[in-house]
Amino acid sequence: MWSSAHVLAVVLVVAVCAALMMGYPVAFTLAGVSLIFAGLGFAFGLFDPSFLHALPLRVFGIMDNDTLLAVPLFVFMGVMLERSRIAEDLLETMAELFGNLRGGLVISVMLVGALLAASTGIVGATVVTMGLISLPTMLKAGYSPRLACGTIASAGTLGQIIPPSVILVLLGDALGNAYQQAQLKMGVFAPKTVAVGDLFVGAILPGLLLVGMYLLYLIGVAFFSPASVGATVGQRTERRPGLPMRALKALLPPLLLVFAVLGSIISGVATPTEAAAVGAVGASVMALIKRQLSFKRLGEVSEQTVLISAMVFMILIGASLFALVFRGFGGDDLVHEALHDLPGGVFGAVFAVMLVMFLLGFVLDFIEIVFVVVPLVAPVLLAMGVDPIWLAVMIAVNLQTSFLTPPFGFALFYLRGVAPPSIRTSDIYRGVAPFIVIQLIALGLLALFPGLATWLPEVVFN
Repeated sequence: MWSSAHVLAVVLVVAVCAALMMGYPVAFTLAGVSLIFAGLGFAFGLFDPSFLHALPLRVFGIMDNDTLLAVPLFVFMGVMLERSRIAEDLLETMAELFGNLRGGLVISVMLVGALLAASTGIVGATVVTMGLISLPTMLKAGYSPRLACGTIASAGTLGQIIPPSVILVLLGDALGNAYQQAQLKMGVFAPKTVAVGDLFVGAILPGLLLVGMYLLYLIGVAFFSPASVGATVGQRTERRPGLPMRALKALLPPLLLVFAVLGSIISGVATPTEAAAVGAVGASVMALIKRQLSFKRLGEVSEQTVLISAMVFMILIGASLFALVFRGFGGDDLVHEALHDLPGGVFGAVFAVMLVMFLLGFVLDFIEIVFVVVPLVAPVLLAMGVDPIWLAVMIAVNLQTSFLTPPFGFALFYLRGVAPPSIRTSDIYRGVAPFIVIQLIALGLLALFPGLATWLPEVVFN
């Protein structure tokens, strides 16, 4: 039977979602609405204020968390690479390499998106850069506006699943805590841990699978619908002399950085946080070599890093307060009972969670979902025997769709901001629809074959 406190827990979630949809700042919405409900609950004798005593320790734990220290370092690396013209060089070079093939421009954009995902991981910067450089070129070459927009938006979101990824860092911290809670509840007093490095390695094969499925779709469109890729226009991409050497110079820096960051993690030489520091320094050195580093640019990159990092940590603090109040109303027990009572056992519970996250992606940002939803459902799923690495990768692929799903997909907003007036918003929405379907198919394959996420970590870390 539901008590009055349980009703308040449900109303708290609804109120937070409603406030977020109205456009209020995420961090202050989570904290403010939670405090209001805590006051109401205390006034009616339904909330024990001692739950709030844990908030200072949680805030200190967030600030003292070595894993979360990787967030500003990876953000710095991504912003520095974005400002050092590496993306522009890659796009121009790949367009020359593949431009004369049927559908070569969309294939080159997808490949560049994958490379940028593995080196920068910042969706906004990637979508804006490719939108400014590639979209006019593709439209001039006769490419379908829907195909061009869908390719750019989906390629820009690959940074969410291909490591090193900020979302995997955040998921690693959230699921690491949830995994320990689940094991303690199961009576395991020497709990195993799940590290961010495990998630990075586990996401490699699913990320490559998604890129491969995107490319197969684009090749299929080029073959079965030549008019969509400008095949009837007959324009050819001009190739300047010295293309092989320029291609090597464009590809080598990001590849070296990827190998340095991921290689140090996989080999066990460095933790993800230490590898993030290597990436930040490496990005700065590359900018210096390309003569794109100055004190002014360093200040701009640092300022942007502070703004993004502050937003992430403020949301995390607000989410911690929300979790405490929600638990104070007995909401975690409600979630536990709801997932256990679903038909289908573990499969039914995982399917329900994935469906809820997918639907929330239409209206909420991935950071909000990670900080609010994951701490509520992950301990229950992990206690039911779900593999933490597989669950993390499933969530990451699912949340990637939140960047593409209308009406609030961030990649859609970024592209709309740089697209020419001739591109209609409906063209962008319809263009991303096939890629959303591909993501859902990839999610289904990952559900059917968990080894896609768990095999490589087992081999690498034994």
